[in-house]
Order: sequence, then structure tokens, then C-alpha cells
Amino acid sequence: MTHGWLEELSRRLPPGRLRKAGEGDLTEPRGQWRGRAGIVAVPRDTGEVAEIVRFAARRGVPVVPRGGGTGLVGGGTLPEGEPILLSLERMTAIRGVHPMENVVVAEAGAILTDLQEAAAKADRLFPLSWAAEGSVRLGGALATNAGGLNVIRYGTTREVCLGIEAVLPTGEVMHGLKRLRKDNTGYDLRNLLIGAEGTLGVITAATMRLFPRPARMGTALLVVRGPEAALELLSLAQRRGGVSAFELISEQGLRFLSETGAAVRQPFAKPPPWSILVELGVGPEEDPDAMLERLFAEGAEADLVEDGIIAQSEAQRRELWAVREMIPEANRAVGAIVSNDVSLPQSEIPDFLRACDARLGAEVAGLRINCFGHLGDGNLHYNLFPPEGGNRGDHADRAGILRDIVTDEVMARGGSFSAEHGIGRLKVDELERHGDPARLAAMRVIKAALDPAGIMNPGAVLRG
Repeated sequence: MTHGWLEELSRRLPPGRLRKAGEGDLTEPRGQWRGRAGIVAVPRDTGEVAEIVRFAARRGVPVVPRGGGTGLVGGGTLPEGEPILLSLERMTAIRGVHPMENVVVAEAGAILTDLQEAAAKADRLFPLSWAAEGSVRLGGALATNAGGLNVIRYGTTREVCLGIEAVLPTGEVMHGLKRLRKDNTGYDLRNLLIGAEGTLGVITAATMRLFPRPARMGTALLVVRGPEAALELLSLAQRRGGVSAFELISEQGLRFLSETGAAVRQPFAKPPPWSILVELGVGPEEDPDAMLERLFAEGAEADLVEDGIIAQSEAQRRELWAVREMIPEANRAVGAIVSNDVSLPQSEIPDFLRACDARLGAEVAGLRINCFGHLGDGNLHYNLFPPEGGNRGDHADRAGILRDIVTDEVMARGGSFSAEHGIGRLKVDELERHGDPARLAAMRVIKAALDPAGIMNPGAVLRG
């Protein structure tokens, strides 16, 4: 690579704002997509981001925004050409916490755990939470409209966001950091940029909602008779309120924890076929443990629940959550043939699992399926692994067929093949095949209008 423009760009920025891409900049965590080597820009403020984008627009240089590098669809890796990887890693400031308004204003490079801590100091809750929250940056969460563990109660990242500051593909800054719940002054560009994966601009800061902290928390791991029983149990739990998380865990996930030597305590001597991790957050006058005990009793009486553990301390609560949060790490250690991030109408989930399991098993004998995820909002991670003793390379030639089976079964039930990880580069072909033609046409018109030079994250979401 020559990077003939590099010297000119370096003159326009303060020292130390450009570096060569390292190995961590080029791959996504599962190693399924590798980008090209390139230049990484590390601006310290919105003005520097705008200068970089203005320069790129004039020179026709592609710009790929990057958050914490935890995305699983290749959206933050470098495509062909001589691109700039624009990392927000130095823009980490929390610009303000407003407890009376239940609002925090933070830059896009802020780590989620830092936002959680800032909210806690103000006796508030920042609700976005998932296993990689110690690495995830706010801008990346917004760019993909990530979900996570608490969507059932607080909504996706889009629903938690009140305002956005962003640099548009022209280099102009959109100043939208309002702290308002109501602002009907034209097109909603905030929600257009959220979930656009950096293809329409670079999010540099956001105004996010905070919530009152639950006074008391209760957590339980309940063995259920199957996905249908789990959904009926969810309905029982929601009638009482306070449900913050409702996570489905399969037997295969627990077996992978043992197989890979994960540093977690297995909750049951023999892994049950299906279990649910449920968490309640309630007010000071309520007893979450008593509520969970009643839920267990009602579930048992209705033949939904067979066994269970209710955490009796904060340490036990953390142990139960560690089981759920270590499953993705165990998956990576085993090595999936295909990983699927899907969402379905909740009532369709049991039939999907029966039909998809049967079709996949007929395609690859002994295929191991680890289904887990956010049952409370219909988002499942449905991952396919080689038979015991095999490796994923043995079935690499079948990966496309297996993925198509899953996608076909999802789409036939009104679901989505991308629930919370986005499209990136890995799922562009799937979007082309399964996306609504009118919607795709409108997306291309919007892309062309806002980014006529096509510099913003080319190759992500829409085929170039």
C-alpha cells in the first residue's frame, strides 16, 4: 500500500493521531472475517473526526468507524482499497450525568462498564448489559443497535438513546445531543444513524437514558420442561412485574462449559435439557426471593418447572450469571461451523426449534446444536458445532447449506436472521436474498443521498 494521501492527512491532524493497523484491528472475535492492513486514525475530539471525514470525502478515501472490536459480523474491519480505520478509542469522556433528568451524556468511545459505574455513583442504572460490556464502546452499541440481557425491560440501545452527535459523510457535525423526551422538529436522523453500522456517518457522542436502580434484586436458575414451558413461565413472571432478564440455556451449552474447562461452578450434577436464568429487580417494599419462590411453586404446579436454584447471596447471583456469560467463550473454544443470531415471534420459537433441529440433524449426523439467549425478547443464539470428536473444518463445505436451513426456517416464521449483531460484511448476501425489495431500494436511496461518494464503511450492510 502506498497511502499517497497519508502525509497530507498527517499534516492536518495533531501528532499521534495516526498509526498502522495491528492484528487486533483486522479481525472480528471469531476469526471469520479478516480485513486488509491499513491506517488507524485515533482522534481525540469531534472536531478531529470531522477533519478526517472531510479529508476522506475530498480524496475519496474509505472510512471504517470502529468501536471496541467486539462485533461478530465484520462491520468494523477494513475492506479492499486504502481505507482509514477510524477508532473512537480515545474519545471516552462522560460529558455529564443529570440524575434529576435520568440522563447521561457520553462520547462514543466510552466503555459500557464506565457508563454503568457513572450511573451507579448518581444512584441510577445504565441498563445496557451483555457479556462483553467491559470492552464494548457506546458508539459501537449504537451503530449496531445492540440488545443484550435487559431488553425485555429497558429496550434495545435505540430505545435508551435520546440524542446523538455525529459527523456526517460530508464532514459536517450534526449537533443532536438534546436531553429531551419530545422533539418533533423534522426527520428523525437519530434513529436513522442508530443501527446503520457507520454507513451513514460516525457517531461521536450520545445522550442516553438512565433509570432508577432496583432496590432489591433476585436471581434464579430454573429447570423447565422445554421451550414451551419456558414461555409459559415467562408469562407467569411478567404478570407480577420486575422481570429484568429471562435467559434460555440448553444442555449443550452446559456440556460445552465442562468440555472446555470453563472456570464456573456447574449448577446441577447432571445438565438439564433446558433451563431458564431469570432475574427480578423490584422496589424496597417487595421481596424478590419470595417472588421467585412463588414463581417456582406455580411453575411446578403447572408442570412447567422441575427443579431450581434461587441465589441466596450476591456471590451466588454472580455464580449463576457466570454460567450464562461463559457460554459464548466455551462456544469459541469448541469452534462453531455456523453461528446464528436470530429473532422470532416468541410463540414461533418451539416449532422453529423442532423443525430446524430435525432438518439440520438430517444434513449432518451427530451435529451438536447450542441454543441459548434472550428468550424474553425472542432473540436466540443458535449455533451449530461438529459432532463430538470432530472439528469445524471437517464440515466447512456444509456451512452455507446449514446457514441457509436456519435462515429459511427463521424467515418462514416472520423472524430475522440478524437480531442484535447487525449485518456487517458477513451477512450482506443474506440481506440481499431475504430483505424486502422495497426496503432495500429505500436504503440504497438514503445511502446515496447522505454518502454520495460512498466512503462510509463501504461493503457493510449494502453491497457496494
